[in-house]
Amino acid sequence: MKRRLFSRHPTNPILTPDDWPYPVNAVFNPAVTVHEGDTVLLVRVEDRSGISHLTVARSADGYGDWKIDPRPTFLADGSDAEVWGVEDPRITVIDGRFHITYTGFSAAGPLVCLAVTDDFREFERRGVIMPPEDKDAALFPVRFDGRYALIHRPVTAYPGMQAHIWLSWSPDLHHWGDYQVLLPARRGAWWDAGKVGLGPPPLPTAHGWLLCYHGVKQTAAGALYRAGLAMLDLEDPRRVIGRSRDWVLGPEAPYERSGDVPDVVFPTGWVVEEDGDTVRMYYGAADTCVAVATASLGELVEHVFATCVCGGPHTDYRCEDVAGGLFGPSSSRL
Repeated sequence: MKRRLFSRHPTNPILTPDDWPYPVNAVFNPAVTVHEGDTVLLVRVEDRSGISHLTVARSADGYGDWKIDPRPTFLADGSDAEVWGVEDPRITVIDGRFHITYTGFSAAGPLVCLAVTDDFREFERRGVIMPPEDKDAALFPVRFDGRYALIHRPVTAYPGMQAHIWLSWSPDLHHWGDYQVLLPARRGAWWDAGKVGLGPPPLPTAHGWLLCYHGVKQTAAGALYRAGLAMLDLEDPRRVIGRSRDWVLGPEAPYERSGDVPDVVFPTGWVVEEDGDTVRMYYGAADTCVAVATASLGELVEHVFATCVCGGPHTDYRCEDVAGGLFGPSSSRL
């Protein structure tokens, strides 16, 4: 039997509500970056009122001995956009500054907000960048022809419609346009049928931008959240050049199968270690705790093309017919 791509850390879950310095209900879906030599997690914390905020946890090795801020680091600002809290951040470093995309929970539904920081103590709020209903957003760390690019997941309230991953563009991180579907949800029995959403921010590799995304399958027992992989063209991220057929991380461990929302793995951040190949991916488990799993970056890239939906494998790390296989062997369209 082939070794699994992701290996769960033996001390998982690495952060639980019991670790928090003040009373909370759940800690999950963290953004991650490296700052002053430490791994920094910006953790979604749901307090006992049901409202979420964000709190920083720091670790020298990214696995243990976490130093958690003694009080909430980033609270909702009281605006209409964040009336019911802030959730599910992602961190992207652009021009040396930490750009945090996060979900604001407004009375009109979830929306995408942006904040910028240099030290995770002082934050410059940039406000709403995508209106309801939208979430699962992250920026690319570079500009393309002078424009910023944002991956996000709008949702329609129209019955029976799917939720796809979209790509949008901006000259200034404020005005957005040129919207397009980037990665559609599949249909039928697929593991990612019905709804997909971005996990961690896109990761640059020699062969393209590596994406980890979550897919949701509705079962008789409820929704099942798992994670899969895709690849975008390095120069033109509008082009999907690879997408794996199968999921690569799903709920198996007890802390992933049981919690506030059972059967959920929800990746939201990853970092590459100094060896250039080891990827640490952080994820929320059952909407209750934080876990981490490691993988080889080279093996992740190979897996995308070896199991490409068009029927692969591809030895040249590029697929020119991903669209033809997005919805399975019948190649049916939306």
